[in-house]
Amino acid sequence: MTHPSLSKQTWSLDHGALIDLCQRQNNLLIIQDLDGVCMGLVKNPLTRTLDPEYVRAARQLDGHFYVLTNGEHIGNRGVNRIVEKTFDPGTVAQEGLYLPGLAAGGVQWQDRFGTVSHPGVSSQELDFLAAVPKQISQRLHQFFQRQSENDPNIPACIEAAVLDNPVSPTANLNVFYDLLADKIEIYAQLQQEMQVLTAELLAQAQSQGLGQSFFVHYAPNLGKDAQGNEILQPAAAQDAGTTDFQFMLQGGIKEAGVLAILNRYYHQRTGQFPLGTDFNARQAPQSHAALVDLVKEKFDPAQMPTLIGVGDTVTSKAIGENGELRFQRGGSDRNFLHLIQALGQEFDTHNIVVYVDSSGGEVKNRKALQLERISDSPSGANSLHRVVTGPGDDRDTADPLTLNVVFPEGHTQYIQCFQDIARCRHH
Repeated sequence: MTHPSLSKQTWSLDHGALIDLCQRQNNLLIIQDLDGVCMGLVKNPLTRTLDPEYVRAARQLDGHFYVLTNGEHIGNRGVNRIVEKTFDPGTVAQEGLYLPGLAAGGVQWQDRFGTVSHPGVSSQELDFLAAVPKQISQRLHQFFQRQSENDPNIPACIEAAVLDNPVSPTANLNVFYDLLADKIEIYAQLQQEMQVLTAELLAQAQSQGLGQSFFVHYAPNLGKDAQGNEILQPAAAQDAGTTDFQFMLQGGIKEAGVLAILNRYYHQRTGQFPLGTDFNARQAPQSHAALVDLVKEKFDPAQMPTLIGVGDTVTSKAIGENGELRFQRGGSDRNFLHLIQALGQEFDTHNIVVYVDSSGGEVKNRKALQLERISDSPSGANSLHRVVTGPGDDRDTADPLTLNVVFPEGHTQYIQCFQDIARCRHH
């Protein structure tokens, strides 16, 4: 039994219906982002924490739950370190408490026992990526020397900003947005500096025969330009704009990761890999339409699960041109959520798109959901609410992505629901 009505809702607060759907649907696959969804957004990734009950709930959903993140499982700032800090040493691997799924956009696979692989990635590509963090660090030091900024906090901020992820090295500017709060023009120049650096890194890769190996992911972003490159979101008052400049492997895009997870999920249920044993996200087509067509061609409709996609980064920004408005639609989770929505429509599986409002975290580049009370209870007790403003531009009425179920209170509200789902399915 499915809940077709829930898949047609927009900004629903009926979390009970979501729990009920997940309890009743045997053929269920939850694909979930991490930062801002099951843990709060923080300026320094080293300070992230996970609720141990959430991690245990994820294990209860074994086989029906996978993560899909632009972060990484491994490395100093990987999610595995957070999981390991949450439990006694040795417990995590022994009990299979690692979060299974794809990281680095789709090129780093992990099972729940912490076995990690990089399907389709060459040693030459890994060597190139290993040298990127040092270049980011050098460029940040040079930038602040040119600016004659003598703030004693700068060295520590640079250390926090350079994320030495093995397959997605990143410049994370969150700490600088705070440091330069009264100098927004310098922060905007820093954004431009990181844009220039990543372009130079792509040119270096080209010169080493790796011209097709990498791309740059901006988080958040304003969608893609005509050449398929992501568009930087400039900083503005009270809005940090693009904070993360991720140097990533081509194919490391979340929507391709959906196909890689589906391929493994089908094997788990049927013993067959619809896309082949060795398929990886780097082999997936790049366009939304081609991804949908490939699933329609290769996957048995009778085995297609009801998919629940969960994310927190969806943007829509109005741009005025010749007296007319057009909208730049982006966000790290938009494309994979849109693909899940489209597959639900194609296969009539009533897939659900879940949005977690992460605007309450330390990173100030998210628009909060706006609610209004619709009950008559004067005390507010047991009052009913509805969402009146979503995360995008209110004027963007043609946005193809529908957020079916939303969690306005952020990750704490979501992980409570997630635990309820696991408990219901486990009993």
